[in-house]
Amino acid sequence: MNQNNHNTESQTTKTMYACPMHPEVIKNAPGKCPGCGMDLIPTKADSHVGHDMQKMFARQSHADHEAAMTNPSIAKKMEVDMRRRFLISLLLSIPIFLYSPVGVNFLKLNLPTPIPINWLLLILTTPIVFWTGSIFITGTYYSLKAKKLNMAVLIATGVLASYLFSVLLTFIKPESETFYEAAALLVTFVLFGHWMEMKSRRGTSDALRALFALVPPKANVIRGGKEISIPSSEIVHDDIVVLRPGDKVPVDGEIVEGESSIDESLVTGESIPVTKTISAKVVGGSVNLTGTFKFKAKQVGSETVLAQIIKMVETAQNSKAPGQRIADKAAGWLVIVAIGSGLAAFFGWYIIAGAGFLTALTFAVSTVVIACPDALGLATPTVVAVGTGIGAKHNILIKDAATLENTSRLTAIVLDKTGTLTEGKPKVTDVLGWNGFSSDQVLMLQAAIGSASNHPISKAIVDEAKNRKLNIEKVSNFESISGYGLKGTINGKQVFSGKEKLLTDNDINTGSQRDQIDALATQGKTLNVMAVDGKIVGVTGVADTIKPSSKKTITALKALGLEVVMITGDHTKVAEAVGKELGIDRFFAEVLPQDKEQYVKKLQDEGKFVAMVGDGINDAPALARADIGIAIGAGTDVAIETGNIVLMKSDPYDIVAAIRLSKATVTKMKQNLFWAAIYNLLAIPVAAGVFYTSFGLSLRPEISALLMSASSIIVATNAVLLKRVEPKLKV
Repeated sequence: MNQNNHNTESQTTKTMYACPMHPEVIKNAPGKCPGCGMDLIPTKADSHVGHDMQKMFARQSHADHEAAMTNPSIAKKMEVDMRRRFLISLLLSIPIFLYSPVGVNFLKLNLPTPIPINWLLLILTTPIVFWTGSIFITGTYYSLKAKKLNMAVLIATGVLASYLFSVLLTFIKPESETFYEAAALLVTFVLFGHWMEMKSRRGTSDALRALFALVPPKANVIRGGKEISIPSSEIVHDDIVVLRPGDKVPVDGEIVEGESSIDESLVTGESIPVTKTISAKVVGGSVNLTGTFKFKAKQVGSETVLAQIIKMVETAQNSKAPGQRIADKAAGWLVIVAIGSGLAAFFGWYIIAGAGFLTALTFAVSTVVIACPDALGLATPTVVAVGTGIGAKHNILIKDAATLENTSRLTAIVLDKTGTLTEGKPKVTDVLGWNGFSSDQVLMLQAAIGSASNHPISKAIVDEAKNRKLNIEKVSNFESISGYGLKGTINGKQVFSGKEKLLTDNDINTGSQRDQIDALATQGKTLNVMAVDGKIVGVTGVADTIKPSSKKTITALKALGLEVVMITGDHTKVAEAVGKELGIDRFFAEVLPQDKEQYVKKLQDEGKFVAMVGDGINDAPALARADIGIAIGAGTDVAIETGNIVLMKSDPYDIVAAIRLSKATVTKMKQNLFWAAIYNLLAIPVAAGVFYTSFGLSLRPEISALLMSASSIIVATNAVLLKRVEPKLKV
């Protein structure tokens, strides 16, 4: 794509508008959220980096617009808006409270009254109800329009009932006791609860802000034969980007000239710099350390690994956990219960008990106010936001809230051996030759046929042959037999190289060398057996080093109560040796890549809730089959697509950290749901005056508002306390 095309593209980019309370709501033009009625906020970030990222996303399809939303910016705007509303409400509520019946009758205050008290309270309360508290009124309008009952409906009901009845009394009976303070304090306390929620949500976006900051604002590209500097957001496919030492990689691409050492730690979590040469891939957000090189842009905008990571974290924080769906239904019913209880309280006191109208209304308003399920609505979203933020901070990317919650339910976990428990970088340890073939001849032929393969074992054999400076012949009639090995013709001779089963399936006898083959297999080595013209001639032993943290991981997983199963395509004796070293009792060996899925299903058929851990490429079907798919160590497109959880580092102990985080998150969810539910169940009868005649217990509407808001603050604070689990994730 040329520069002109790009300019046209940029000119057509539109600013998107999102709801601060419901970030999933995105519109092309300003307006109000259909869910809550709040003004939609432009999604452009406060910094040039976030702006560039948004522009990059906006160039993509409509399906990618959710990814264009810059949550860090919106989180900040949410907090600022709620803080402003709360402070204005608080400033006006203080004199309202002091002039209210509570201030006059209980605090015995005798403040000057330039105008009648009720008229003064009316003047002070009106901007609170219709200005700072307008989000609840407009939210109620849009909710009822959509035929939904939510917290805004209940809050607005309590506020308007208190306010409108007070206005009525002010006009018809100016000296009557009113409820202005209830309306004002209800708005103020709810706004304070929302402000605390915004603060907790914004605190979870630190990891996202760090990711946005990885994108450099400018990049040097070759256009028209000249090197020019352009915004990173304007890089298009096939642009040649020039990077010098210290520069950040702006997009994903492939090196076409030069070489360098690149620090990918901020993206992948791997601390050791990686040497990159021609044809090597570079990942946006990594840092060039040493040399100068040029690379061709392959993935831009929302296609980059970094953009997908950001999208994944944002999606997770905005998704709903299964527990939240239950809470949402409960909140809807609680609205009905609250309004019904309020009406029952009013008629019970006014008609049955014969109390005065004002007394009955006081109990009714108190009941409606305290029954507001605000805390119930906050119970799980705040925990999810904090939990996913903690995960992202520790290079654990969780796709959605359901995954975060369901990971705690795991009863069995299947671990791929190569690349997960082992380094995935095998090295040749033994080469044996038979039937007139020397070890060098065996290695030379295996390297020749292996040079046409990308398999790690073939690469290890080729590397060893190069180290020994052996001549690698050309191969013809090459054929890769999936899961078994390679076949080809070298110097007119038919060569088979791979698993022993490859030879036996082609009627080649391997029994004559049984003892030596078994001896190598018993040592835990992967074997590559070779035959020439129908006769077995040698074997190469390859060892893949076990990762330092693998044994610790297995021990910790067992301590968490999980059944640990290893799966591998290697020989049974190899799997047995590795399993014995790591303490894994159950394993599936000699499994073809396409068959791994069936073994996961086998465990599921046994009634287990199963996680599959793999590299995200060969293990993709098994990852998809599992109840929870965990892609480890890659940060690749395939890993991101197939795994419910992506562990950006290659450390298997991050599996333990992910499970511990899930269990801690679910514990907080349960605590919050219990607190919110029990609070409402206990508070409603007290507010309704059920215990007033017997024990003298009652709550004025303003006190109900305070207690209702207090429950929301406790729930939000408890969610933030989830951060205390961080030191325990890697213990």
